[in-house]
Amino acid sequence: MITISRTHYDLLLSTCPCDVFRHYGVDKMHGLNLKDCMAHENTSNSSYICGWANHIPHQGKYSLSDRMFIFINLTRCNTKVDLICNLYHELMHWSINHFGENLEMEEEMITAAEQETRELYDLLKYLI
Repeated sequence: MITISRTHYDLLLSTCPCDVFRHYGVDKMHGLNLKDCMAHENTSNSSYICGWANHIPHQGKYSLSDRMFIFINLTRCNTKVDLICNLYHELMHWSINHFGENLEMEEEMITAAEQETRELYDLLKYLI
């Protein structure tokens, strides 16, 4: 697993989606679980998790201000376009949370996700 700590979230990259559970030492989180992940075939066209944006697991209630993770399953990134689209998709989830789910900030949300995608792509394009 490749882990990159960003200002507002942690980026996790792996070819195995089960690594996200192992990384945090949990069997389940946010409605998904390690057992089902391990049972699902992970191929370039299908997987239990292609990408995932959510709060880093902890005890107690979650709030919008909790630190998040962005996970990208590199097995599903068959092309550079796949990488860009998967990053942008998950970063939109992060951005909505980052702006407090305030849809009046829609343009700012989209711009923030786009900017993060551009910065990350420059760091990650060598992976494909």
